[in-house]
Amino acid sequence: MRLLTHNMLSCNIKGVSNGFPLRLEAEKWVEKEVELNADFLRGIFPKIEWKALAGAARALGYNELPDEADASMLDADDFLRRFHHALLELHVEEGALVCPETGRRFPINKGIPNMLLHEDEV
Repeated sequence: MRLLTHNMLSCNIKGVSNGFPLRLEAEKWVEKEVELNADFLRGIFPKIEWKALAGAARALGYNELPDEADASMLDADDFLRRFHHALLELHVEEGALVCPETGRRFPINKGIPNMLLHEDEV
């Protein structure tokens, strides 16, 4: 699971009002090189919840993202490379996503998060 995916997921358990961001508990992750596409990064940037991305990257030991970011930073090649690496090259293979409100754990197996709800959670 890329951190791009993590940034788009939330807990949809019935009655949960604070289901984002999911806390990332990674047991295994890998880095997979992906060609940098600056236009894609500039287009996706407004849709990214920055604090969630930076927090997830830190959970994987990647501390190269600033605490805050704005669109003006997209003109700097160094920032684009760090943003690209965190968003697209860090892959969580095993672990869990945890709802910040309920503590419900959603497992990640072979890079795929299982966000299916139990019958009583729908």
